Amino acid sequence: MKAMIVSGSRNPKGQTAAAVGALVEGLRGAEAEVVFLPAQTIERCRQCDERGWGDCRAKGSCVIEDDFAGLLAKLRAADAAVFATPVYFSDLSESLRAFLDRLRRITRHEAGQQGLAGKPAVGICVAGGGGGGAPSCALSLEKVLSTCGFDVVDVVPARRQNLQMKKEVLRATGKWLAGCPSSK
Repeated sequence: MKAMIVSGSRNPKGQTAAAVGALVEGLRGAEAEVVFLPAQTIERCRQCDERGWGDCRAKGSCVIEDDFAGLLAKLRAADAAVFATPVYFSDLSESLRAFLDRLRRITRHEAGQQGLAGKPAVGICVAGGGGGGAPSCALSLEKVLSTCGFDVVDVVPARRQNLQMKKEVLRATGKWLAGCPSSK
């Protein structure tokens, strides 16, 4: 089993990374690759034509030449997907939002759904500060992933104050995810 973990966190040693680490611990025996989006070149959607669409809707692909296509290929090759984000303003990080906005557009076409539709996906939303925005961020992430066609099996909201307890939940989630049958 191979899991592709897409992180919208800039800090590879922060709270979101700690939450991802707990899930990876639960995946023991499975292969897991973590990609930090802020270290990648991911442009925002250009809304190519006058109606705000382009090849995404017509062909299920994106014309922008950056790291998106390579990450998409890795995501398609994985058996499961994990999307992790720090919570800003009760929502996704800007880097994860840019990636998911483009992913959501290409999956409107059948070709864009290849290798993604029905793939088990887990979301992780970690809020610092008061942490009140984690549940609304989790709802936003679940909505986008479902729109893309993923089988969203869990979304775990966490906050600085309960992160230790949520790490236990994430270890259990990783263990469970490692035992899921492949969607391929």
